Amino acid sequence: MNKISIEDLEKITQRVKKTTSLREGAGRAKITVHMGTCGISAGAREIMNTLLEEFEKKNIDDVILTSSGCAGLCSREPMATVEMKDQTPVKYADLNPEKIRRILTEHVLGGKIVTEYVLAQGNERIY
Repeated sequence: MNKISIEDLEKITQRVKKTTSLREGAGRAKITVHMGTCGISAGAREIMNTLLEEFEKKNIDDVILTSSGCAGLCSREPMATVEMKDQTPVKYADLNPEKIRRILTEHVLGGKIVTEYVLAQGNERIY
């Protein structure tokens, strides 16, 4: 079994700190990956990992990345909701790593909704 070096521990520490700040911080956008049992079995972990990798590659530190339970449409998992500041939330469905990269680039970073992947747009709350 390989031993973990001090450098390896430092890298792990930095990654956890960055992930924690993304989950707790304020930013221009928020991405919620729906990770209920159905979402995880459909590939939501891969979506979350892809986003974490892209955040690291592109040095994105002003977007909140979080997870939630099932969104209620198990057959359309994996799903993610994008909330941009001062805009209505957009729920994307049937995701894969390629689609979530495009959503990150075009919607979150570019401001243009990727309409062909949209399941719903708007607030789901009843007042």
